[in-house]
Order: sequence, then C-alpha cells, then structure tokens
Amino acid sequence: MLRSLYATLSLKPIDHGRLLFMLDPRTAKENFELALEADNSNTHARYWLAKLHLKYHVLGKLALPCWWKAANMGDPDAQYELGCHLRVEHDYFSSDQQAFYYLEKAVDQLHPGALYLLGAVYLTGDCVKQDLASAMWCFHRASEKGHAGAAIAYGSLLLRGVQVPEVLTKFFSGRGSAARKSQKSVDEPVVDPVEMARKQFEIAAKAGCDLGFKWLNRLEEEEKRVLAS
Repeated sequence: MLRSLYATLSLKPIDHGRLLFMLDPRTAKENFELALEADNSNTHARYWLAKLHLKYHVLGKLALPCWWKAANMGDPDAQYELGCHLRVEHDYFSSDQQAFYYLEKAVDQLHPGALYLLGAVYLTGDCVKQDLASAMWCFHRASEKGHAGAAIAYGSLLLRGVQVPEVLTKFFSGRGSAARKSQKSVDEPVVDPVEMARKQFEIAAKAGCDLGFKWLNRLEEEEKRVLAS
C-alpha cells in the first residue's frame, strides 16, 4: 500500500507517513510494520511507527527504541525526536549528554528543528557554555530552512545588537558584485542588521507566524517615526 501511495502522490516520504497517520492510525501502523518487514532499513517507516507508539502512550517501551534505531541509521527526524525526548525526565531513558549528541547529529544534516533547539541551548547556556555566535549560526541555518521560530530569534538578536558571526559575514560579503567588493571603504558596513532582521521577520511572516507580522509592523512604524522627526 505504501508503494502505491508513493507512486500516485507527489509528496516526500515523510509527508506520506503524516498523511497515513492522520487518515487511519491503525492502518498506518500495519503498513509501517509491513514496510519494515520488506525493508528493515526504511527509516521513514520506523520514524512514523514511533510516532504512533507515542500517540498511544507507550513511549518508553516502543517509541524510543524505534527512534533509536532510525537515528543510528542516520534519519535526521528520528535524531531530532530522540534528542528532544532524551532531554525529558521519564522512567525509561534520560540523558542530557545523549540528547545533545543526537541533536548535533540532526544539526549536521541541517534539520531545522534541531538547529533551532540547539541555537536555543547555546543562547541560554543550558547544559553547555553560552555561545552567542553558535546560537546565531544555528538560527541562521534554521531560518534558511523556513523555521519561523529561528527567524524570529535571529531577527530579535540582530536588533539587540548581537554581532553576526564572522563566518556568516564573510558569506554575505562574498555574495556582492565585483564592483562592490573592489570598494575599499572601511566605513561602509558589510551588513545592515536592521535589514537583515527585516528579512528574518519576512521569513517568519511567510511561514504564517503572527510575530513575524508584528515585528515587521514595528519596524515600519519606527521608520515612519524617524522620518517624521
């Protein structure tokens, strides 16, 4: 059944799992189990089977082992879910060190949720030494993937005056034209933090985030106030 769905719908495998999950969880469970019998390396089926186990409140017994296997097979969604749940106290598993390990694995594959969460960890200094540069890098990469929360966090930090990491400023300056690169003006800033923040809020707004629209309105009102003064 999964193969027929994959053949008829132009969605990614992860979207098929979500579709089956929403339409008929019982049928979905059977199909995910069949998919694993046919191909034990099917990490998408293993990931969504864990989601079903979580829905029916058997997280420690069945969901985590499914995620664990899929995560160790390199599935970024499973690595992210496992990292999140390992940070939560429960009867079966709990390890901040292991949680951080799997989150970093997902970050290596640029998983937007993992990037956002790791950015928040670096921003607050929770379990690791506070590192604003690493937080900004994570938020930037997650924002590129369309993560609204990361875009809001990144834009807000820019407006607070947090410096953009050098690795990102080099990337931005490298995008300029040859004529602009040839200009040697030291006084001209490489990046405008307000304009960068605006772009981040636009990303959030495009994703349907109300905070994105609110921040854009605040920037517009501030510009009008400055022009009127």
